[in-house]
Amino acid sequence: MIQTFGIILFFQLFSLNGATEAGIFGGKVSKPHSRPYMASLQFQGQHSCGGILVRDDFVLTSAHCKNSQTMMVVLGAHDISKKEKSQQNLKVAKYFTHPEYTSGQSDYDIMLLKLKNKAKLNKYVKPIGLPKKNGKTPVDVACVVAGWGYVASNGPASHVLRETKEKIQGLKECKNIWEGVFNPSHMICTKFDKKKGGICQGDSGGPLICNSKPQGITAFTAKNDCDNPKFPHVFMNLHFFLPWIKKTMQG
Repeated sequence: MIQTFGIILFFQLFSLNGATEAGIFGGKVSKPHSRPYMASLQFQGQHSCGGILVRDDFVLTSAHCKNSQTMMVVLGAHDISKKEKSQQNLKVAKYFTHPEYTSGQSDYDIMLLKLKNKAKLNKYVKPIGLPKKNGKTPVDVACVVAGWGYVASNGPASHVLRETKEKIQGLKECKNIWEGVFNPSHMICTKFDKKKGGICQGDSGGPLICNSKPQGITAFTAKNDCDNPKFPHVFMNLHFFLPWIKKTMQG
């Protein structure tokens, strides 16, 4: 698989703390178009990150997915290796990275993409509603993760959307393992079964969905070791970022 400059750079930057941008290993192939809010962020026709459509003109993803190259947002896709009739290819008009995000760091790793043209909403393309403010997902609740990323630690990537479930991990355990990389005030982490699978390279920016609502945005896993259950997978906590998301979309 051709890797974009942005992904390679991110690998290098995170080699210091053992984290790397986060595909679904294990899991199962999603029912085609059962998750119409999923977005594939692409550079030169190659999938780089995931994202979710939160309004007909906004996609939510990870800040580290930004690249100097021109990004294309593909909506309505199941098999990204094909030009499906359901797909919509939309250009990005503006990138809104969180003001406290610093390139190469794990903190505040979230970004909104303002689409140049509004998505045409239909059964293949639909936004997903944001969670309620101050909500909290209890420990051990099973949540869905989905994406077109790697199906194993060292690839290859999946052409079709895949998904699996991971369980919410306690913040104390996350902090003990990830130490200074993990900020409990605005991150969530999950535990996973190696057999059932979870996120891996290529799924950054994709959702952690609990009780039908996105609770997190995929951030990072252990470097080149996404399937190691000793290292919880980490997501940006959407409850914390709701005020910024709403303010940004209101313009």
